[in-house]
Amino acid sequence: MSDTYRAWQVTGQRQFELVDREVVAPIADHVRVRVDTCGVCHSDFLGVEGLRADPSQPVVPGHEIVGIIDAVGDAVSTWKVGDRVGVGFLGGHCGVCEWCERGDFVNCTNQPQPGTTEDGGYAEVVYARATGLVGIPAEMSSLDASPLLCAGITTFNALRNIDAAPGALVAIQGIGGLGHLGVQYANKLGYRVAAIARGEDKQALAEQLGAHHYIDSAATDPGAALTELGGAAAILATAASGASMSPLLAGLRPHGQLVVVGAAPDPIEVSTADLIFGGRSIVGSLTGTPIENEDSLAFSAANGVAAMIEKLPFEDAPKAYERMMSGRARFRIVLEVAGN
Repeated sequence: MSDTYRAWQVTGQRQFELVDREVVAPIADHVRVRVDTCGVCHSDFLGVEGLRADPSQPVVPGHEIVGIIDAVGDAVSTWKVGDRVGVGFLGGHCGVCEWCERGDFVNCTNQPQPGTTEDGGYAEVVYARATGLVGIPAEMSSLDASPLLCAGITTFNALRNIDAAPGALVAIQGIGGLGHLGVQYANKLGYRVAAIARGEDKQALAEQLGAHHYIDSAATDPGAALTELGGAAAILATAASGASMSPLLAGLRPHGQLVVVGAAPDPIEVSTADLIFGGRSIVGSLTGTPIENEDSLAFSAANGVAAMIEKLPFEDAPKAYERMMSGRARFRIVLEVAGN
């Protein structure tokens, strides 16, 4: 076993550098993981574009990490060498802050974010807090598991927590990295699915993924179209555009929810009447806990939900990031770090 490993670190804005780092023992509550695969997620821009506390300090991007534990810290008893594990957007709760004491581990105030506040998975080795680890089903490949650790849990958890009866109309806005998974999950959860996207060219794919209805938002008002279908019990908004989310609220049934998972730079404009009359609401949803991530992976494996991925070698990590940011990826890019 080599005493060094390769890692793509970033300083400033998009200044990638392939470096050799020393392999060290994990600290007490951490494990050391030999990385198999790492997804390339839009949230990687937080590290790569320098949107962190001190962008002059190098950080290794990446948070859709799957690999094999090869060392455990002295305080770790729940994982062992040889376990195949994943790490998602959140790097493990502390267990002692107010929100952890309330059982709300997602909102832990002392939780690292791999690839942003600590080194992530664009590397051959990653060190991870044991409380953030996710067990990977034996029947799922590392390539398939990686994007589900962030994009998968984000859409699955958001849909699992809506208040909608089986057979209810649920809309998925956007057929991209998040939305193409959201359509699949909504279908497998037993909902009548309406997919919303711009252009007729996405209709065939939406139907292939499990949509029962397709709404071209470039040709019609999506809120009005949903109302014609009887109104949506919930709408999962995945597009990175607040302006595109604004017309959706009017398409909700009474007590319906607009669930926002797509991070947008512009605000959502809301008519107060749309909220008041019918008691509609807008909520945000952020990823999930490790055990919820395991639920998501198990559900995906059992129901054939899978991300559409492009594989790229570890050496092409900067190119993979650029392709993802350009919008040309169909739909998730995964780095093959271990060459599997």
